Amino acid sequence: MTEQKGELKRTLGPLMLWGLGVGYVISGMYFGWNLGLAEGGTLGLGIATFFIIIMYVTFTFSYTEMACAIPKAGGAFDYARLGLGNNWGYLAGIAQSIEFIFAPPAIAAAIGAYFNIFFPGIDVLTIAITAYLIFTLLNIVGVRSAAIFELFITILAVVELLIFSGFSYTAFEWENLQQNALPNGWKGVFAAIPFAIWFFLAIEGVANVAEEARNPQKDVLRGFGSAILTLVILCLLTFTSSIGVAGWEAVVYPEGSSEPSDSPLPLALSQIVGENHFLYHLLITIGLFGLVASFHGIILAAGRSTLELGRERYVSPFVGKVNPKTKTPVNALIVNMLIGILALLTGKTGEIITIACFGALTLYIVSMIAFFSLRKTHSDLVRPFRVPLYPYFPAIALVIAIIAMIAMSIYNLKLMLIYWAIVALGYGGYKLYHRN
Repeated sequence: MTEQKGELKRTLGPLMLWGLGVGYVISGMYFGWNLGLAEGGTLGLGIATFFIIIMYVTFTFSYTEMACAIPKAGGAFDYARLGLGNNWGYLAGIAQSIEFIFAPPAIAAAIGAYFNIFFPGIDVLTIAITAYLIFTLLNIVGVRSAAIFELFITILAVVELLIFSGFSYTAFEWENLQQNALPNGWKGVFAAIPFAIWFFLAIEGVANVAEEARNPQKDVLRGFGSAILTLVILCLLTFTSSIGVAGWEAVVYPEGSSEPSDSPLPLALSQIVGENHFLYHLLITIGLFGLVASFHGIILAAGRSTLELGRERYVSPFVGKVNPKTKTPVNALIVNMLIGILALLTGKTGEIITIACFGALTLYIVSMIAFFSLRKTHSDLVRPFRVPLYPYFPAIALVIAIIAMIAMSIYNLKLMLIYWAIVALGYGGYKLYHRN
């Protein structure tokens, strides 16, 4: 990396990378996934989640091979550009940015919803925008400070999920998993896909800080591998324990309401202890840490993704500058925040999640195509880690991602058109800046 383009500081070890990997995703255990129950019920979301877990495990190991061999802040953007050329690089880069920029508004809305339980006098939107300002500033200060904070709140959030699951299992009944298990038929399986993805969305963000790892060739593998294992366990515990308390409808709809909730775990726990119990308030308090961990972590990864696009003139060079004092991508962080706040103002959490998932699936598809291309055209590339069971792992990830993309497009046609309109609009800017 030349000094002209600006260097990011190498400060992260494997524990920090684990904290970032789990932290990016862990909010998906606290909210969002339950919206898939309204689409597919327990069985529909369960089947969707089963295949999405397979996709993420095979994808993560394949992606880790590229991240260890090409430790750049752009992640998929850099892998696709090297393996497939500039146009594919643009597609991977813009898809990654859409995923990382649209996920935080949905999480910010959930932060506002959780916080509003304690302070109903404060507007949810005000809380969400305040969170954006605070955590963008924290990321501006420096990556090590941001990563230490991320590790701390991630550990708290993991412990709280374990406490919640353990306590919920005391009231668990198998019959509750079978109640109205497939309310919309088999089509509900496909409609639930984006919410199954939400359980793991943004795990690939670990690759975007590989440039800041002390020993990327070893630390990225350790961070990625331990993070995906942790998340699969937490997903299974959260899914079964919360629904097993009183059925799926109890963690989707608050009593007396037909509107889906952004806080499913408090709904489940209130069925056991009521809303005045110590454990109920503890869950809400630490649940906020889980949301903050993902919110803060994805903001961090998004800044690196946008930075790399700017450095290579795929978008405005304004966002491609590293601040000489903080060694952080200040301009990219601020621009991402402003776009996120605009999305937040729409108030459509489910739609925002779906658009982020379109970005994620595009990223996974392009990344796996780039994986095969790199193996063929850059066989001499030093690969400290090689994916097990090649070529089956990357092929499985690619096939499931394509099927998921087709299914999501069929059931979310309008949002699919909006997503590709954003991609097309950005392509015009890419041609302008890259030509110059």
